Amino acid sequence: MYKCALILAAGKGKRMKSDLPKVLHKVCGKEMVNHVIDVLRTVNIEDVGVIVGKGAEKVKEATEARNVVYSLQEEQLGTGHAVMCAKNFLKNKTGTVAVFTGDAPLITDETVKKFIEFHEEGGFKATILTSILENPTGYGRVIRNKKDEVKRIVEHKDCSDKELKVKEINAGMYCFDIISLLESLEKLDNNNAQGEYYITDVIGILEKEDQKIGAIPVPFEETLGVNSRVELSQVERLMRNRINIKHMENGVTITDPNNTYIDSEVEIGSNTIIYPGNVLEGSTIIEEGCILYPNSRISNSVIERDVVIQNSVVLDSKIGEGTTVGPFAYIRPDSTIGKNARIGDFVEIKKSTIGDDTKVSHLTYIGDAEVGSGCNFGCGTVVVNYDGKNKHKTIIGNNSFIGCNTNLVSPVKIEDNTYIAAGSTITKQVPKGTLAIARAKQVNIEGWVDKKGMRK
Repeated sequence: MYKCALILAAGKGKRMKSDLPKVLHKVCGKEMVNHVIDVLRTVNIEDVGVIVGKGAEKVKEATEARNVVYSLQEEQLGTGHAVMCAKNFLKNKTGTVAVFTGDAPLITDETVKKFIEFHEEGGFKATILTSILENPTGYGRVIRNKKDEVKRIVEHKDCSDKELKVKEINAGMYCFDIISLLESLEKLDNNNAQGEYYITDVIGILEKEDQKIGAIPVPFEETLGVNSRVELSQVERLMRNRINIKHMENGVTITDPNNTYIDSEVEIGSNTIIYPGNVLEGSTIIEEGCILYPNSRISNSVIERDVVIQNSVVLDSKIGEGTTVGPFAYIRPDSTIGKNARIGDFVEIKKSTIGDDTKVSHLTYIGDAEVGSGCNFGCGTVVVNYDGKNKHKTIIGNNSFIGCNTNLVSPVKIEDNTYIAAGSTITKQVPKGTLAIARAKQVNIEGWVDKKGMRK
């Protein structure tokens, strides 16, 4: 049977107190609405419509790569009105439409699949996603008859004493037969205190017409919506825990999951060990056998197998197999570090390539450079890549030795198997096999201290 989905994403979310549309706030590195879209795609629902309103252009920009269709809800007049605005998306379609909210990112692919299968196999015209709560205060109750058939949804404030004892609550997500939904939308009205159209009223319309309505309970955690920054942090914690458990089940050691922050798209190989305080962001890939000691940030980077990183920052870069980084190293975007290299403490690499087996052990800056394999940098080396107006490139050949406190003034080329004497400022090409010395000749002035009266 044909399946499609609608995502309600038109609200601004006043309680978020933000200029950003609510559904674009991120949970574990991804916008909430994109979490929902990606789950739908995981269960092979390709036809997805997103109902936009407040901040529509921002929502479109954030979701355009996911190939969805947009419907505009110019005024926010309730959930039923939102679905009304998607009539063109549903027009001429038959089958099932699932309706989800863009601010409930914890829904899982297993639940979506089970939800739709339950709806279709039961032959329901509408199916409600529900949860069972010991304390359902504030939630709309799902009322069933003695045959366990769904009769209606009653808001908490309208419940009778008997209905208040019902523990099954409406999660605000639905499956509908498309034709039945479109017919019911024509009958919706806004005769209520808020003057809004509610999708829950469609359930009442179908029930009055003796249509078959189903409800399936799922864990409450999966249905949590976000309406405030506090709720955002709660959902973030739950998803982070889910992500960390997945990695641990796949053979990753996370010594303190409560203090390890891994985005949803991060991939981690088995036998990697992650200590507390690590933040792994974006599309980062950590291969097998790595050790991430405490307090590093790695974003959109590839860390090959058996790499050790200590208390460092790696952004949009690649670290080769068997390399060690840190502590206190800063690998800036567009850098590639080779295999079995050493990037030590207080080293900054910017938009540079570092060859295999090269050691940059401490207190060094390398920017806009190509560095060969087997090189050694003494502490305090600076690649002087900026002339105040433009950036320039430095090229360093294989097996070169750069002495301490050397300045390499770009553009400059250091060929293979060269030595740079400590304290040199290099401005010209250094030929292969050469020792370069570029510093003033030492002069000792005897008796100067006494002549100047400087003796202590």
